[in-house]
Amino acid sequence: MTTFKNKGISLVAVGLMAGVTSTAVQGCDGGGICGPCGVVAEGAVSISGSARLDGFFSAVADLNSIFITVQADFDANIRALAEVWGYGEIEGAIDASVVADVMAHIRGEINGSVQGGISLNYVPPSCSASIDIAVEAQASCEANAGCDVEASPGEVSVACEGQCSGGCSAECMGDVACNASASGGIECQASCEGSCALEVGAACDGTCSGTCTVNGEVQGTEGNFEGRCEGECEGSCEMSAGGECSGTCQGSCVGDPVMVEASCDVEVECRGTCMGECSGSCEGSATPPSASVDCEASADCQASASAQGSANFECTPPSLDFSFELAGNLDANAQAQFRARLSELRVRGAAILQGFAQLRGVIDGDINGDGTADIEPPLANISAQLQGIISAGASGDLFADVPAGRINCVIPAMTESVEILGDIAGNAGGTISAQASFSAELFSIAG
Repeated sequence: MTTFKNKGISLVAVGLMAGVTSTAVQGCDGGGICGPCGVVAEGAVSISGSARLDGFFSAVADLNSIFITVQADFDANIRALAEVWGYGEIEGAIDASVVADVMAHIRGEINGSVQGGISLNYVPPSCSASIDIAVEAQASCEANAGCDVEASPGEVSVACEGQCSGGCSAECMGDVACNASASGGIECQASCEGSCALEVGAACDGTCSGTCTVNGEVQGTEGNFEGRCEGECEGSCEMSAGGECSGTCQGSCVGDPVMVEASCDVEVECRGTCMGECSGSCEGSATPPSASVDCEASADCQASASAQGSANFECTPPSLDFSFELAGNLDANAQAQFRARLSELRVRGAAILQGFAQLRGVIDGDINGDGTADIEPPLANISAQLQGIISAGASGDLFADVPAGRINCVIPAMTESVEILGDIAGNAGGTISAQASFSAELFSIAG
């Protein structure tokens, strides 16, 4: 778990900055502030009047918003699942032990309603920092500094310190992918994500639509099967997690660059470490290039823009699909109730796992959920950069591009930012632990 270190030192540095500015403030009228300062936690976008500093305040506000939203959604989803599955109302805070109790109850309800167990087809969420926001923030900061900004933010690539998903201007170290649908479907020699058209019976590691044959016996009505096929599928096989396709791939062909390029006749995209500039999405820190041909403020703007991009850390919803056979003793009403409950678990479970991935990535940099940091955690990155700004602020250079009437707004905003980052680091651990408990219990149900 990442912790925001040296919080006391940071606040002392803020106090030193306050001493510097107390003799430097020249307000609009007799030392007054030009308008209200704004509150970082409320997402104020122009506290200091400096795009460079306000970019950091915005990044702190975005991280705070992620934490508050994920925490509130997790709490609401667990309480809703407890009610829907008949566990009862949860009193007090939700921690890992409460989650384990709720999920144990749900496991019991499932075991009593199905025969032969239940299986889970899971595709994890994909998380990335916002390239667009980083590029737009860079252009805005340079324009605010008086630079002649000509670049179009939507067309600019960035240096990605992490996994790039999209275009890569140089070598891509890792998998690549191509849109097989754009070619009308291809015989993918790698892994197919999406629909695989099977003209003859073949194994389907996904959802089979068509005819499922197990040990020579057709399951259900020929041509109308829908679900997990334990034998051979003829028709279409939806493989959102990717897998071997012995037919025609209609989704994305993903894998080794040589194998994919041999299969595809359209441009391939990087899904790995880009040795050049990346366009698309970046799982890590995205540093935009200068938006101006000649701008002295470019380097200072890059730190702020990169912070805003990493703070806007988003994850796509995961895919959760359950396969099961209902117990023979359930009547029509019981069957309908169980299906409704399981649908609620699927929808709310996906939302919880999405929030888990987002918060885990922001706090610990753990993108893949393996307990190790895959990227520099945005919280640690922004905390370190803010600490550097505060330390440098004692020299007075910090306020060079701050309008005189806004200088008194900087110190409270810095203090608030330090406190927010410390609170996130101190409080996120409990939520992550409870989310981890849910994840472990969910997958044990299908185990």
